[in-house]
Amino acid sequence: METAEFIRILDREGQLLASAAEQAGPDAKVPTCAQWQVRDLLRHTGTVHRWARAFVAEELTEFRPMDDEPALDGEELLAWFRTGHRLLVETLDSAAPDLRCWQFLPAPSPLAFWARRQAHETAVHRFDAETARGGTREEPGRDFAADGIDELLRGFHARAKSRARSTEPRVLRVRADDTDGAVWTVRLTEEPPATELGEAGDADCEVSGPAARLYLALWNRLPFPRVTGDASVAGLWREKSAVD
Repeated sequence: METAEFIRILDREGQLLASAAEQAGPDAKVPTCAQWQVRDLLRHTGTVHRWARAFVAEELTEFRPMDDEPALDGEELLAWFRTGHRLLVETLDSAAPDLRCWQFLPAPSPLAFWARRQAHETAVHRFDAETARGGTREEPGRDFAADGIDELLRGFHARAKSRARSTEPRVLRVRADDTDGAVWTVRLTEEPPATELGEAGDADCEVSGPAARLYLALWNRLPFPRVTGDASVAGLWREKSAVD
């Protein structure tokens, strides 16, 4: 997927998130994030948007922590979220392709990294907002979802901070059965997971299904569509794979 496409998806997902949050109301519980109400979802995602934008807009080459979340609520909070989201989209859309700034996952360029990362961040939390609102929840597009699975497995969980570990070596296969080439082999040990694209050797457990549902399941938003083999390996993922 191209950077411009990620920016378009980010734009759309943020607008849908705000709309769902407005319909749900700030007091609504977020079933997919058990400790949150909608106001917490907006504060978190809006803070992430502003944090991400700063690296691009200010060309920051070193890590800078996020600001504290605001104490805003109600209509003021929604307006704050919408403004931050719009500024992020505009900043990414106008950034130079050769931009140099800090990033925390491998990517072809910093701009490609931030566009991709914020599109997925916002898409998952848009699903959270729609869950809080009730009614129809829109699943992400197939190719975007497959890309998000790859980012999660080969990006996030390749980092030292991943808690998806096992004292006994186990192998988890992830298969998006509606997308060509979308198969991953995840080796779980006491070290961070080692994931390779493709079907490499035997697996103790396989989780499979449409890319969109697998994407949301791997982010612990939905149950796995299908589990074959040793289900305790899928259970280990659900227990230990939360991302900081």
